[in-house]
Amino acid sequence: MHFLILGGVFLGWSLGSNDAANVFGTAVASRMVRYRTAALLIAVFVIAGALLQGGPGIEQVGTLTAVEGERSVVSAFVACIVAGLTVTVMTTLKLPVSATQALAGAVIGTGLFLDPPGVQWGSFGKMVLCWVFTPVGGAVMALILYPLLARGLDAMRPGLLARAVMLKIAIIIAGAYGAYALGANNVGNVTGPFYGTGKWGHDVASLALIGGAAIALGALTYSRNVMFTVGSRLVALDAFSALVAVLAEAATVHGFALLHVPVSTSQAIVGAVLGIGLHKGVKTINRRTLLGIGFGWVCTPAISAAAGYAAAALAAGAGWL
Repeated sequence: MHFLILGGVFLGWSLGSNDAANVFGTAVASRMVRYRTAALLIAVFVIAGALLQGGPGIEQVGTLTAVEGERSVVSAFVACIVAGLTVTVMTTLKLPVSATQALAGAVIGTGLFLDPPGVQWGSFGKMVLCWVFTPVGGAVMALILYPLLARGLDAMRPGLLARAVMLKIAIIIAGAYGAYALGANNVGNVTGPFYGTGKWGHDVASLALIGGAAIALGALTYSRNVMFTVGSRLVALDAFSALVAVLAEAATVHGFALLHVPVSTSQAIVGAVLGIGLHKGVKTINRRTLLGIGFGWVCTPAISAAAGYAAAALAAGAGWL
């Protein structure tokens, strides 16, 4: 049954393709950083974040299910596969979505099929509340950082060339921080469902390494589409705005990592980009793209819950559950 951890690996890959790239999406879209450079930086720092600060998030996600015994490993596998497929479909549609919501929906759907239901409802309250505050936090951070950084940059009075070099260096540092925050926060989504099950038990270090590596692989292989959706189609960003967006997203996600609650970098970066749009004027926001992203957020947990229930029924029919 050890091979069932591959369900988490698949979810990590899909999360990386959709979420991890968002830490550099604005920079790539504004042509401050090349896509390949951004993907490599994400891969390195997301693993570092997972190993150094991802443990509490893994333990937190492990409390979402009440399934015990051998069925716990199978239900974790089913939930991860369903969540991964949901996120992959949304990625193919070029929509940034929340892997946290996809996993939560899948865990609920899978748990509701079982008798008795394998869902710890009390553990979801804190997570749902954080879902609401993630895009809000990103927007507020952007609204705070934009004027502060603008005044600081203006006070330095750099020439055009010096300004361009400073912004490029700053955005690379900010992106690395964002990737680290993503690893620390979101590795719980990837391998958290396997915490306390089968071979893995309470081996947080191994789960963090496997999850971080899976997210890195997704960022390296299938992240380009969502990068340009967030970075260019929602609000047209200049280099300075890209820096603000990345810093706001990173600070927001890292803050939730310190609270041990996995949240979506997609929601944080979209909130940050919207905050910049509000600072510049509402007319700069592409409302059609915004509505498409909102549709993805609303549908993701509902779709993954229904799919999780159906997948659990198939697994039970095959004698797995």
